[in-house]
Amino acid sequence: MPLAAAQTPLSESSPDQVRLSLAAALTLGLAEGRFYRNARLGCINLLLTYPDGCKANCAFCGLARESQVAEGDPRFQKFIRVTWKAYDLDEVVARCAAAPPHVERVCVSMVTHLKAKADVLEVCRRVREGCHLPVSLLIAPTLLKAKDLEDMKQAGADRIGVAIDAATPELFAQLRGKPAGGPHRWEHYWSIYEESARIFGRDMIGVHLIHGLGETERELVLAIDRARALGGSTHLFCFFPERFSALADTPQPPASGYRRIQLARWLIDHDQARAADMRFDQQGRIEKFGAGADVVEAAIASGRPFMTSGCPGASGEVACNRPYGNERPGPDLRNYPFPLIDDDIALVRRQLGEY
Repeated sequence: MPLAAAQTPLSESSPDQVRLSLAAALTLGLAEGRFYRNARLGCINLLLTYPDGCKANCAFCGLARESQVAEGDPRFQKFIRVTWKAYDLDEVVARCAAAPPHVERVCVSMVTHLKAKADVLEVCRRVREGCHLPVSLLIAPTLLKAKDLEDMKQAGADRIGVAIDAATPELFAQLRGKPAGGPHRWEHYWSIYEESARIFGRDMIGVHLIHGLGETERELVLAIDRARALGGSTHLFCFFPERFSALADTPQPPASGYRRIQLARWLIDHDQARAADMRFDQQGRIEKFGAGADVVEAAIASGRPFMTSGCPGASGEVACNRPYGNERPGPDLRNYPFPLIDDDIALVRRQLGEY
């Protein structure tokens, strides 16, 4: 898409430059285009950037150190499905200050890089000083200790996200740890999440988890339940094969399992069910959701469990709705970035019953 402002030279890096999701660039007038079904992005997503890239090597991520890109050219690196282009931070902050009313939050995502710990504080401070929007930080736990979380709060962040992604320690190691050539450790990620709850407070933290990495529905529900028990909620993603990642040829899972996980997550995060009360079949698929039939039916009829889960804005509704980060725009959406209409709910009902 043609840009309305010059892109930052790729030799530059954070904190003076950041990458923007395509949806954020469109929303801020830095790119031209339209959203499918007139979706509106509620959170401006920023990503720290460095000429030598991320030092992790997560198998599902297009930013991985060994991603299949000619000579490591970061112009082609992808993150949650779309290419993120680099812009000057001052320009981004100025546009955030003049953003339309439906924009209610900014999220700054770290990458695993030695400069990222200091740079995320600088970017957070500059965003908070330059615009009225609250700031979430999606952190890189491998780089951090508890004191760093306190520094993030002092810098003006009000919420923390921890992208654990994989539902079990075995999958985490296989896809993100030593077997994948990466530095991340399951225990440390959960420890930093727990510290985030202590420092930022209950309901001010979130875990990112991905459906479709090889886990069972039961295993993912248990991870969602753990996140809630520790004081936070789950921001749920459905696996989408990143073009240059090690899992580029792995198909996206069917919608049916994801719909069941979405419903279970919504019930758990709204304190209407717990994993211990749910029932699973021999393949680990959800059979009963651990709540009364009237509660489950009301949740399905509302359509809300199937909307994107993420950090809220001032309205109390999810701001980080990431339009089409899980799939290409079209009739069969995994995460709906807007309220579902009757046809959407009818489709979801059919998918929930499929095995």
